[in-house]
Amino acid sequence: MNGIINRFYTAFANADWQTMAECYHEDAVFSDPVFPLIKGKEIAAMWQMLIERSKGNIDVAFSNVLEDELTGRADWVAEYFFSASERRVINRIHAEFEFCDGKIIRHTDSFNLHKWASQALGIKGKLFGGFVFFRKKLQKTARQGLDGFIARNFS
Repeated sequence: MNGIINRFYTAFANADWQTMAECYHEDAVFSDPVFPLIKGKEIAAMWQMLIERSKGNIDVAFSNVLEDELTGRADWVAEYFFSASERRVINRIHAEFEFCDGKIIRHTDSFNLHKWASQALGIKGKLFGGFVFFRKKLQKTARQGLDGFIARNFS
């Protein structure tokens, strides 16, 4: 387990979703506040979609990387313009990983959704971003976007 987290975030910083996808085990599971549960090939599609929507204009910096053969963690910051609103977002994220066969089998990102929504969606995100109904609507919209991306690109 030599540096999979570094490889993953270096690829992300280079907008290289293919290399990011290679870091995941085929049975991997990903979750964060926007995408609470995606699995397998959906994970690569999510990263591809996010990178393509940003038109490669996403700055990724990572730090505090710790990993051993079974687990790892890192902090990372993504700076980009949210495609739906063209608003600038600086998202600070903590990632936890589990590994299997030298690849990521579980990846969990944590960040303040209310803070993200305030930046990405402006006043609407600031007013409603802390509410459960808003989170559920955002998750539903994100899931529909991913499903549509997969249908257009992998059918």
